[in-house]
Amino acid sequence: MAAIPLSVPLRLLPHGVGLPLPAQQTEDAAGADLLAAIGADESVEMPPGTRAVVPCGFAMGLPPGFEAQVRPRSGLASRYGITVLNAPGTIDADYRGEVKVVLINHGELPFIIRRGDRIAQLIVAPVTRFAFAEVEALDDTARGAGGFGSTGT
Repeated sequence: MAAIPLSVPLRLLPHGVGLPLPAQQTEDAAGADLLAAIGADESVEMPPGTRAVVPCGFAMGLPPGFEAQVRPRSGLASRYGITVLNAPGTIDADYRGEVKVVLINHGELPFIIRRGDRIAQLIVAPVTRFAFAEVEALDDTARGAGGFGSTGT
């Protein structure tokens, strides 16, 4: 039985008109594709080692208790070295501005972004509210204070 989808209000911005809405491409896909909302006669050129903030042409109203995560697309990463710089980027439920994606080119060649290109994916997930409670000591674990690489490579 398919789950009832969460309804997320979305407002198209003028430069997003005409682009498809973000959507999960298959029934079991976790992420919805984010598209570049740049002018039809424009492009964004990303030489190797550079980053770009790419607009998606919409704002949304996530319900309280949820966040959206902007994640890389595996095909862009594997083929061209293009990834989301702050992956996953977090969009909080109270943000109402335009969704944008910070991309970086880790590849060896320039990468060109055009209007409608799929540049990232968006995951909507529940958020657990929490508060820190100061204590004098933490419980012991097998790992203890072992940090980066402490469990092996």
